Amino acid sequence: MQVKLRSPNTVMKLSRLGSFHQSKLSFLRSFLKEFKDWEYKNDLFDLNADGYGTAIYSFRKNERVYSLICFANKISDEERSDRVIATKWDAAFTLHDGVPSKKDIERLKNEVPKQEIGRLTYKELTLSRANKSVRVFNHVVERLTNGNQPDLNLLEKVGYLYRTTAVYGSGKFGLADRFRIKNREEINGPFRLEMMLVYLVRQFTFDQVNHIAKSKNPKKAVRLDVDICKNLGIGNSTGLGMAPFIVNHPTLLNNWVMSREMALKKIREIKEVKIGEKKIFKKSLKNSLKNITSWNTQSDYQKKKIKYLLKDVKRFLNFIETELNFESNYPFNKIYLWLEREACDECIEYIVSMMMEPFDHITEPLIKLMSSNEDKYFTIPAHRTIGDLKNIIEERYPDILKINYEKRENLKNFWFISKNKEEPRYADRFVEDGADLEQPLAIARDIKRLYDKLLITKNDLTIDKFLFHNSNLRHVVRRAFIIENFPYSEIQDNTIGENVIPIDMLRLKLSFFGALKFDPRSDKWLRICMFQGAPLPHQLKNFDQQWIYN
Repeated sequence: MQVKLRSPNTVMKLSRLGSFHQSKLSFLRSFLKEFKDWEYKNDLFDLNADGYGTAIYSFRKNERVYSLICFANKISDEERSDRVIATKWDAAFTLHDGVPSKKDIERLKNEVPKQEIGRLTYKELTLSRANKSVRVFNHVVERLTNGNQPDLNLLEKVGYLYRTTAVYGSGKFGLADRFRIKNREEINGPFRLEMMLVYLVRQFTFDQVNHIAKSKNPKKAVRLDVDICKNLGIGNSTGLGMAPFIVNHPTLLNNWVMSREMALKKIREIKEVKIGEKKIFKKSLKNSLKNITSWNTQSDYQKKKIKYLLKDVKRFLNFIETELNFESNYPFNKIYLWLEREACDECIEYIVSMMMEPFDHITEPLIKLMSSNEDKYFTIPAHRTIGDLKNIIEERYPDILKINYEKRENLKNFWFISKNKEEPRYADRFVEDGADLEQPLAIARDIKRLYDKLLITKNDLTIDKFLFHNSNLRHVVRRAFIIENFPYSEIQDNTIGENVIPIDMLRLKLSFFGALKFDPRSDKWLRICMFQGAPLPHQLKNFDQQWIYN
């Protein structure tokens, strides 16, 4: 039986993309598998009694070494902020290529805590900073100091001791450009070094609370229980700065989503599911209920999504226990067809992720296809014709062409770059100034403008001649020729419309990172948790691949 890939006009709508969940394809999970055989080491731990100072962690294999350098600093409560305008943080980090010398450490001690206004070198690969969840951090230290483990209920509500507020890479602030390292096999997957940094930061947070407690009460203090550590992750506060990435990297976005869609297609085409595969799926699904029921948020929008997710997952569990025969042919195809009929978007994409759990032989080859040599597809085929371009747009953007941009509600917002932090922002063009500085992120509107221009242009005119007089449309001409071969490269929605929910764009990207427990704080920023439940570094040699549901 052949199953068709899902239509981009369904999958690439923001409401569906904003319902994606982590899966075996997610970058943090593929990072753990890639680095499970590497030697982990804590090379330096030079913190004072209050937990301030320098620490270094590393992964080594053969001649390759990656070193995380941590700088923990004392700041006042008034200086602590998750906003991008912050200038001080509880800790700052960089991932160094190789073993840092004393000279490197001194240089980085001066530069890394400055973050954006500091300067790194090609020896540094990623840069980050993080703030304590003060209430939880202080509670854990106090309990450990007095010889007790912390309150599990409090830890469950938050899920981490620190949260990062940015993780930078690929040439920013002097960091190594991607071209220097892109051919290293172990980091071929997207954002693999960023995942390494966050993972090692997580271990630093555990070591720091243990160290402070021991320093305060050497005789009575206890270490944070290993199982408690395992159930803590690293938080992250993410705003609109992440949203333009998925617009600006169309072939990369396609490869992420295409991998997911190919996995679903191949799983639906499995005629006979083995007993062990069925068990893994069912066990993961049942265990995952605790992730849903412990998903805390103050957002009414997200609470509603969680409510319907839990309701539909319970109905789905009843379906597979009472109606579905896993011994029949193509059981996962029957599962998917039931989901499309009966479940909300949040539940559909939740189960799609879960369906991958038993099938390493399907997901592993796809992980290798999730990067992209974007320069290869940048050149516009100038010899093609207007007729070609018109056909591509009609085939690939049918719903976009229906949008009426004469209506104010479809043109309400615009994207711009803030002057102070050079970060993407979002504003109402009819209320706020600055629309003349709009970034080219309204792809749907610009595709419609391009199409309207094509309608009054001769079909046999070549693209080079058209662009000679219409250079302002060059960016969408390029995108149209990209989507011809990369069907999932474009959000099939109006990103400047009145009803757009920007955090759907953030959630799409974060789901591929492997984030859990999305907690929107507005329609423009949210908090997440990463690596919650993940094995600790000393457990990497042999860990359960379904750890995220245990």
